[in-house]
Order: sequence, then C-alpha cells, then structure tokens
Amino acid sequence: MEREQVELEAPGLDRPGTLIRYGHYGRPVLVFPSEQGRAWDYESNGMVEAVADLIEAGRIKLYCVDSYDHVSWSDRSLPLEERARRHGLYESWILDKVVPAIGGDTPGAGDIITTGCSLGAFHALNFALKRADLFPIAICQSGNYDASSWHPWGERGDALYFNNPADYLPNLDGEHLDWLRNRVFLVLTVGQGDWETNPTGSLPSARATSAVLASKGIPHELDLWGHDVAHDWPWWRKQIAHHLPRFC
Repeated sequence: MEREQVELEAPGLDRPGTLIRYGHYGRPVLVFPSEQGRAWDYESNGMVEAVADLIEAGRIKLYCVDSYDHVSWSDRSLPLEERARRHGLYESWILDKVVPAIGGDTPGAGDIITTGCSLGAFHALNFALKRADLFPIAICQSGNYDASSWHPWGERGDALYFNNPADYLPNLDGEHLDWLRNRVFLVLTVGQGDWETNPTGSLPSARATSAVLASKGIPHELDLWGHDVAHDWPWWRKQIAHHLPRFC
C-alpha cells in the first residue's frame, strides 16, 4: 500500500509533528495515537494491517498523527488547567496544519472520520463534539472521557471545561445541540475485561458518557465487548476491523 510521511510545523509545541498517510484513495480517517504515542504507533501495533483491505480497496485513506500528550495531559507536574491550556496548542495544530494537509491530499473525498484507542479515543470524541463540521463520525475505543479524573490537582477553569466532554456534554443546549443531533454519530466501544475498569476507568466512563449522550439525543452507539476483552491492541484491532467498514 502507499505510505507517505511528512513533518508539519507545530507552533508553540516542542517539535514538528509527524503525519503518515496510508492509501491512495478513499474517505479520510484521522487516527489519534494512544497516550504519548507517535504517528507510527498505529502501524507498529498492527492496526493498519487490521484495515488493510479497506485501504487497498480505495475505501479509506488513513492519516495517523503524533500526540503531544507529553506536554499537555500527561505532564503530571502541571496543574490540570495548564494541561488543558496546552492541549489547545495541539488542537490548533490539528485544525490549522493537519486538516488542511488532509484536504490538500484528498480533495472532495468527504468528511473526515476520526478514531483512536485509549487517550486517542478521548481526542476523537472531543474533536467530533467540538468540530462536527469537520469530523462527523468518531469511533472511540476504550476511552476515558473525563480529563478531570487524570491525576487532578490545581484549580479548574475554562480551558479544562471546554476540552472535557464530562464537563460540557451535560450542559449542551440550544442551536449547537440541535446541530449535533443532525450532524454527528459516535461509536463508543469498550471491553469488560482486564484494565478496562482499573486502572483506566474506560468502561465506567463509556457507560456514563453514553448515558449523557442519550439524554441529549445525540446519535451514538455503545458497543460493550465481553468480559474477556482487555484494554489492549489485539482487541482494538478486532474492534476497528468490525466498525470502520460501516462508514466508508
């Protein structure tokens, strides 16, 4: 399959960001890595191979990006509000650099699907809810969608609120909520086995998030896998191969 790797300037962050494209044609799929991951992690962990049939058939083009969690959410030396503020620099990189690069590479191919595992699932959900004009479909695997539960300390402010689905989702209302109801579709998939409850909190967070989405009438699907299904790559490969063909 075709593979192209580029480096994109990342203003305000500590290095340029990597974007890797797999495929020659098809609907664009933006992949967020797991915590502190790099753009090549998806390939290294067998996820690209898991959807290789879709790539080679021209149904999708994967665009895998770096995370910058090491300077934002994962930097436990920072208070939570500062971590959220630094996440804003990552959001700007995605919107100002990555999305235009995808548009230039795949013009007219349709709206972008977004996906990710673990912390990547948080990013996929958050971007879809905030920018459904760009990302109307999110496939979120084993995510914890409450950033305030991640080693919290320090005061909480607007930066955290507006980047934490557990905070802003319950308060969605009015025209934006009506628009989301007609624009977005979210898949929350999670196992019930090892590490999905402890220490990640993924299973209870997926259930809680689904309940709020249901109360708001936001189209979504909660897909609970079995008690043998762990928070790990072998299961994430099976889950993405199951769900992604539905949307491309």
